[in-house]
Amino acid sequence: MAIHAAPKKRIEQTRRRLVKLHAEGLIDRVTLPQAGRTRVWFVTQYGAEVASEWPELRDWRPPRLAADRTAARLRVAHALVVTEIARAFVQDARRRGDVCQPLDWIPEVYHSLGSGEALIPDALFYYRRQAKERDGWSMLRAFVEVDRATMGPERLAAKISAYERLYRHVPVAVGRPRPGSGLPVEEWRRRYPVFPRVLFVLAGTGPAGIDNRVSALHAGAKLARADFLRDVPMLAASVTDVLRDGPSAPVWRPLTDPGQQVSWMDSLRR
Repeated sequence: MAIHAAPKKRIEQTRRRLVKLHAEGLIDRVTLPQAGRTRVWFVTQYGAEVASEWPELRDWRPPRLAADRTAARLRVAHALVVTEIARAFVQDARRRGDVCQPLDWIPEVYHSLGSGEALIPDALFYYRRQAKERDGWSMLRAFVEVDRATMGPERLAAKISAYERLYRHVPVAVGRPRPGSGLPVEEWRRRYPVFPRVLFVLAGTGPAGIDNRVSALHAGAKLARADFLRDVPMLAASVTDVLRDGPSAPVWRPLTDPGQQVSWMDSLRR
C-alpha cells in the first residue's frame, strides 16, 4: 500500500495510523529509491495472521514471502497497479450509487485445484449493483488478473485453462461419505452461488501490445468447452481505459468476441 496525494488532513490521519500499525508490528515498509522516495507499506506475518481472522478475509492466504522486504520490493510495481484498479472500482461504485467497499476487494484468494496445485487470482471482489426501478439489488463477483506484460501471451492465455480447471474441480472425498451428504460438487459452489466473472486488466504495453494480448486470450478462450464459456463471462481491458473512463464504462472486450466493447457488468450469457 502506498500513500497517494489527498487533502492534507486525510494524509496526516493516514500517516498517524500507519505509524501506529507499524509500532504494533502489523505492517512494515520499504522505500523506493527511484520513485521519489515513495514509502510502500506491506503487512507483516503477524499482521497477516491478525487480518486472516476477519470474516471478510476468511479465504485469504498471505503469500509465502509476504513479510519479506526484498519480496515486497520486487512485488511493489504489480501491487500498486492492483491497488489503483481497486480504488477505481470503489470510487466508480460510489458515483453510481452501488456498493463496493475496500474490504469487498480481497487480494490473492487461494483456490485449490487438487494435487497440491492452486489458482490464486490477483484479486476477488464483490459488487452490489443497484438494479433499475423496483428490482432491488443484484450481486456481482469477479476475479481480477492484472497483466503487466511481464509474461508471454501464451502464458497469459493459459490462465483461462486454469480458471476452467477451477470451474470443474471436484475435491476427492477422504474416507466414506457421510449419510445424506449427496453427490460431490465442484469446490467453487461452496463459496459462490455462481462462478465469478474473470476480468483481465492489461498494462505495461501500448495499444498494439494490448491487441496482441487480447488476441492471445481470445485464442485461449476458443480452447475452452462451451458450458464454461456460457457460464463464465471473461473480459479484458487496458488499465489506461479503466482508470481514465471508469470500470463501468464500455471499455471491456469479451474474450469470446473481442470486437465488442461492453461494461464489465453487462450480461454476456450465451
